[in-house]
Amino acid sequence: MTQKIYSVNVTDENFEEMVMEESYKRPVLVDFWAQWCGPCRALKPVLEKLAKEYDFLLAKINVDENPNIAQEFGVQGIPDVRIFINGKEVDKFVGALPESRLRDLLSKYIKSEIDKKLEEAKMEILSGNREKAEQIYKELLEKYPDNKALILEAAQFFINENKLDEAEKLLNTIKEYDKEYFVKAQAIKELVNFKRICEELQPENELDELYKKASCEVLEGKYEDALKDFLQIVQKDKNYRDEAGRKGMVAVFNLIGEGNPLTKEYRKKLAMALY
Repeated sequence: MTQKIYSVNVTDENFEEMVMEESYKRPVLVDFWAQWCGPCRALKPVLEKLAKEYDFLLAKINVDENPNIAQEFGVQGIPDVRIFINGKEVDKFVGALPESRLRDLLSKYIKSEIDKKLEEAKMEILSGNREKAEQIYKELLEKYPDNKALILEAAQFFINENKLDEAEKLLNTIKEYDKEYFVKAQAIKELVNFKRICEELQPENELDELYKKASCEVLEGKYEDALKDFLQIVQKDKNYRDEAGRKGMVAVFNLIGEGNPLTKEYRKKLAMALY
């Protein structure tokens, strides 16, 4: 059985065959690079890893050795990366994008094995086959142990299954130097805390009731309701349970991201409540 090729060096002479013709069989990602280019060297191993996962051909073109094709495509800065499907360029970017943004870009055009399997797991969950879904997650984690996005999604699944220790163990593999994923991992760790509060806290006063309610709302994805309740806690007692209201709001901000309108709105409200 012939081993599938995921990465090739392309020249001015074989560009038509290796890129244009091949793109009718599977997506081709063209990487214009040079030996002296630091960002190119940083991007290369990430692209090579993703090529196998998303089943595209990585066509590497050294612009110093192949100036004609680089000139034809108007390459000015490198790394310059283009995606070809069915003989047409469908997208491009310049510079060394972080892995999470590369995945977002690729997912517009190609479903990775992980994407397909995660969809399968979600269908099993909807069908009530949670054991089968868990098996899929575990198989993926064994095959792709370094995939941070997968780790985050699997951790959330284990939290929903009340397997909190397994979730925490997964999240602890994401270190502070994994800048793209660390903040999200810490936020999901807070979900473990919210799960415990939601299920175990026996309210003794109004603030306990609010804290339990807000924690359950986060788990249900009712982020605005949760932010409202956490904010009430801050307004009533900033120091309640070691600033649980403020910390709860920050955890939600990290979960939904800085670009979410709720984050912007409730950051302002939190600042007003604190100061």
